[in-house]
Amino acid sequence: MRSSRSTVLETAILGLLNSAPLHGYELRKQLSELLGPFRAFSYGTLYPALRSLQERGLLDSHEATVPVKTTKSVRLTTSGDTARSSGRRSRIVYELTDSGREYLQAVLASSGPAAWEDENFDVRFALFSQTDAETRLRILEGRRSRLTERLEAARQSAARTNQQLDEYTFELQRHGLEKVEREVRWLDDLITQERGRTERPSTTHKERG
Repeated sequence: MRSSRSTVLETAILGLLNSAPLHGYELRKQLSELLGPFRAFSYGTLYPALRSLQERGLLDSHEATVPVKTTKSVRLTTSGDTARSSGRRSRIVYELTDSGREYLQAVLASSGPAAWEDENFDVRFALFSQTDAETRLRILEGRRSRLTERLEAARQSAARTNQQLDEYTFELQRHGLEKVEREVRWLDDLITQERGRTERPSTTHKERG
């Protein structure tokens, strides 16, 4: 059984490759941007994930010559002459198969609790441009509901323990509460925007009628 961490990485890989085929270096670079600086990962996790996706028929790969950034330095040939670097290199390029696209669409159409949790939410949100409006709204509402529950539980816990905490532990607890409160306000704004997008077409249709 795949771990939730590997599932998140696989979803991110499929989402990026749905836009365009990529070679491993470029894929890793874009994954770093997608997952953020606090989710560092290595080639040691990327390539096993790529192999797993290929074995399941979700990805295909082929060798291609791609341009690479080079300097104007020269190299010495076996005959003693100098030659400039060609600026091109052979790399393995990965792309989605038809099964991979179908699988990704099924993942992006899901909006259950797994999509709201901390481990999954950031990646699902980053792929919202590939997700339909109703699913986006359900995920945002689910995330807000989960955080609201967490916030209420944290406030109750803080009320019971504040007098027992030293000043640094209290500040850490307060910081955690404020962080969740900010995300709830952010989600409220996003939900309002998404509701506006989903309601606008029907309103326009009524006005025309």
